[in-house]
Amino acid sequence: MTRHARNCTAGAVYTYHEKKKDAANSGFGTTSRRIGKDSVKSFDCCSLSLQPCRNPVITKDGYLFDKEAILTYIISKKNEFNRKMKEYEKQVKADEEEQAALANAEQQKKLDKFICTEKNIVTNKTPLGATADQQPSTSGAISNVSLGKRKELPSFWVPSQTPSAKVARIEKPDGKIYCPVSGKPLKAKDLISVKFTLVKDPSDKKSLIAKENRYMCAVTHDILNNAVPCAVLKTTGDVVTIECIEKIIKKDMIHPLTNEKLSESDIIPLQRGGTGFATTNEQLEAKEQKPSVLVCAESYDAIHQDARLHQLLLLLVL
Repeated sequence: MTRHARNCTAGAVYTYHEKKKDAANSGFGTTSRRIGKDSVKSFDCCSLSLQPCRNPVITKDGYLFDKEAILTYIISKKNEFNRKMKEYEKQVKADEEEQAALANAEQQKKLDKFICTEKNIVTNKTPLGATADQQPSTSGAISNVSLGKRKELPSFWVPSQTPSAKVARIEKPDGKIYCPVSGKPLKAKDLISVKFTLVKDPSDKKSLIAKENRYMCAVTHDILNNAVPCAVLKTTGDVVTIECIEKIIKKDMIHPLTNEKLSESDIIPLQRGGTGFATTNEQLEAKEQKPSVLVCAESYDAIHQDARLHQLLLLLVL
């Protein structure tokens, strides 16, 4: 009787444990694992600094930033645009000067040609039947060509034959500033201040950052965390749960705290999570794609038959 264990190799059945073990050792198949909580950004943390926001603001797309961090990002992008714009203007000015120089050279060339044709005082003496270009050279230079042909230098290392290095062209910079997360245009005036409601627990003496439950819904007082979908009311900046919006606010579209009339654009869903591993909390599974081995039915039957023959041979030998 064969051994009943995970690593039993004498069994006729290819167990699930052996399949997973062989897939991990061979490097084929898809390896997936669930991302831990420490790899996901908290819902109240800045998308740039990944730290809890001291002065939170939100974009129209629902991405939360610390006001200091996002304004520093916008100012740095504006400074970068101004620097690139100065370089581009310098390049345009150089191109205009080059075009003007070429135009002046072309005008001077036409003027010299006109003067040369009008000047018939001195004529060159050339042999009968030969032009001035075909006159043999008398400069004493060594050349392997004659009859006025231009001397060609096939050697690429000669300085006159080497290509000249040209300065890379600078494209006109884009004056728009884009969100570092969504990639959509971003303006400082579009940022909306967010007001979180603190959890009032007199027994909890911990600091705000050390607390596990820091904020709650402004209407229902439900605890907010990464597992609870939230939204920001644009008019006041209060953070409420999606469940509160669906069951309370959307009935009359009136703000529960100020009795103001709301519209669909005044409700901004708060984007949760977002790290280098997962974009949102809805997908916290990292997968490593590997090449898969495809075995056709005929090959599988042949492999299975060879395995059975091998077992019969072992029984005969024993």
